[in-house]
Amino acid sequence: MAASTNVPLWVWICFVLLIDVAHVYATLFRTYLNGAAFHNNKNILLAIPAVAWIGGSLLYSLDAIYFWRALAYLAVFHFIRQQFGFVILYSRKDPAEFKKFRWLDCAVIYMATIYPILFWHTNMPRNFSWFVAGDFIETLPQVATQVGLFAYIAVALAHVIKEIALATKTRFFNLPKNILMTGTALSWWVGIVTFNSDMAFTITNVVSHGIPYMALIWLYHHQKSTIAEQTGSVRKRKIAQALISNVVIFFAFLAILAYLEEGLWDGLVWREHLSLFAPFSFLPSIGDTAILALLVPLLSLPQSTHYLLDGFIWRVKDRKSAWSA
Repeated sequence: MAASTNVPLWVWICFVLLIDVAHVYATLFRTYLNGAAFHNNKNILLAIPAVAWIGGSLLYSLDAIYFWRALAYLAVFHFIRQQFGFVILYSRKDPAEFKKFRWLDCAVIYMATIYPILFWHTNMPRNFSWFVAGDFIETLPQVATQVGLFAYIAVALAHVIKEIALATKTRFFNLPKNILMTGTALSWWVGIVTFNSDMAFTITNVVSHGIPYMALIWLYHHQKSTIAEQTGSVRKRKIAQALISNVVIFFAFLAILAYLEEGLWDGLVWREHLSLFAPFSFLPSIGDTAILALLVPLLSLPQSTHYLLDGFIWRVKDRKSAWSA
């Protein structure tokens, strides 16, 4: 993905390479490496990468910033929806009294993430970008942030009052859900509003997004035999089971794929960490716009496919069910 030149190399390796890029490949265990999921959803699993590549190439051919802008907003939407999904996940055992107010929990998550993005848009220029300079529009009026802050405070106060009132009534308090919501609010506020820093944004948002995602995939699929894995070739099933049978092997697999992807990016496009990606230093630096219009969206396919597929792959009825679009 886009290079980040304002953070130390060790931070880039730990947080961008080994978490942000690596977590994308965890999606493979719910899609292309999952026999039942691939069998049931083959059309969408083949169509989404094709659409993402063709659409990305068309945007890039018009202007590179159109491609990066579309990818940035798609990433923001994905980041927000993931936190929303985690709230729903942690709320599944709430008493009936709490479930009536699930909309309020979701409103808090949306405001905790949308307000910092509004602040970002109305406080340009920033010392960092989501992917590349100029990927966010810079014409949002300041009133958007003011309205957003008012709405944020209102829903946050309503949530606190709701939690106190219902906890007093039912003697139940969902600690994991509230830790998640508080952590989300803090990471987005600190990373975007408090510090105008690429390093602060990278550390806070990447950790809160990537690590829970990899952990969820691991916890969901690490068993050697699940109903979701019974369809498909025996060879594919054995490979998937071997890769996820041990947490070290699982993470090493994701890290290797992340290294290979970033090596191609650095060798062909960025050329900023060639000491780290020495095996890719022989690759030619591509500067031709027509070639880049095909190459950049192709190298971005793991991310764009991950962003698009994640809206489908958690549509399940129970823990052992394969998802269905």
